Amino acid sequence: MSGITSERGEGAVLLTGLYGAGKTSVTEEIAEILQERALPYAALDLDWLGWFDAGWDDDEAEHELMLKNLGDVVANYRSAGIRYFVLALSIETSAELIAIQTTLDMPLRVVRLDVDLPTITKRLEGDVTTARRVDLHWAGVWLSEGRGIGFEDFVVPNDRPIRVVATEILGLIGWG
Repeated sequence: MSGITSERGEGAVLLTGLYGAGKTSVTEEIAEILQERALPYAALDLDWLGWFDAGWDDDEAEHELMLKNLGDVVANYRSAGIRYFVLALSIETSAELIAIQTTLDMPLRVVRLDVDLPTITKRLEGDVTTARRVDLHWAGVWLSEGRGIGFEDFVVPNDRPIRVVATEILGLIGWG
């Protein structure tokens, strides 16, 4: 992807990886660090911008609505002075990444959190929700088929304390 900050001093990082890799937890920790440093940031779990049921059975249309929501939310935050965006989403294809980059219209770095399946299983199996059981299934499928890899700028192991992982990511993307 392109450079880390734009002429306006803006930038975004997208944390991606398998379901259960810790994207949301690391996003929260990065947000905490940015807040401690008094940097104007927004943290967005993109799953929440596309979590709805309108009776559609159309993944592409749902993804398009998530992107529209992302564009609107980012525009609102930018108008409020936000310059750093920390995003979390499991992405499967480079086309999804390109759509996010286009929507953001700012420099974007992609960090894939790397975690093995036994660790993901341990993290997800304690959650009794149906969604987490489905996530565990898809983590196994993606891992076995090599989905969601190859378009990241950095790969960071997420088998360490979250603060260590978040600090490493900030250093890699130049926000450290």
